Amino acid sequence: MSTQVPEQVEEESSADAEQQSAAQQSRMEKKRQNAAARESQEQAEAEEKASSEEDTYLLKVFRYDPEVAGKQEPRFDDFHVPYHKGMTVLDALMYARDHYDSSLTFRHSCRQAICGSDAMFVNGRQRLSCKTQLSDLEEPVRVEPLPHQEVVKDLVVDMEHFYDQMEAVEPYFQTNDLPEGEQLQSRENREKIKMSTRCIWCGACMSSCNIAAGDNQYLGPAAINKAYRFTMDEREGEEMKQHRLEILEQEHGVWRCQTQFSCTEVCPKDIPLTEHIQELKREAVKNNLKFW
Repeated sequence: MSTQVPEQVEEESSADAEQQSAAQQSRMEKKRQNAAARESQEQAEAEEKASSEEDTYLLKVFRYDPEVAGKQEPRFDDFHVPYHKGMTVLDALMYARDHYDSSLTFRHSCRQAICGSDAMFVNGRQRLSCKTQLSDLEEPVRVEPLPHQEVVKDLVVDMEHFYDQMEAVEPYFQTNDLPEGEQLQSRENREKIKMSTRCIWCGACMSSCNIAAGDNQYLGPAAINKAYRFTMDEREGEEMKQHRLEILEQEHGVWRCQTQFSCTEVCPKDIPLTEHIQELKREAVKNNLKFW
């Protein structure tokens, strides 16, 4: 038989009810906190996704592979590349190759605008891809091989003809009159030819030249600039200077240039190519002047 009085039973029942109510409120509060945390996490993920979508660049890349069935017809592939500050076109291409398609083919080497191997046609202009910032370009970024060159695969073109034209002007120092001691060059002469020595053989100028596109025998701005570098060097003998001018005066030499300045505009080293060609024209005229 219970010894509790009715008042005690009533108080204990009230205390149990209050504990149950407090526990329920605690559970509800915890649920609300969990719901708020999930909502906050979902919002953060949505913002991160939106941010990620904003920080990507769309690349439309020329593709062509004559050795693989189904890829022999030229096309463009799209690549959405995550962007980071300072990213270049070459960086984006390397990301696309490493993360999306390992068969994507292009040339690159030093990544410091020195080797000249990664010249491409980007958004309608010849550029070094390692020097070109994505942030300076409008989307979509359209990347193609250099025009007026035979495409080997994707963004790689055959440079053999370009190298042949460069070699045609004999791009090395020659003289028949070596001094007994050190062969010095004046500061003024060095300054005169300084810009012409910056050529990195990228082929961008040749690709931009309408004359070279229509005349396969035209020496082209790069080769003529290389000839300028040696013709104007005071250390080269008169006999060799005469020889170079004869090479430049040929039918497909300096006189084929129509002074369109397209080569100068696209040169990644800011070489005044058109001015050098015009100066060599003047030298050719003086070389042929005779007074009786």
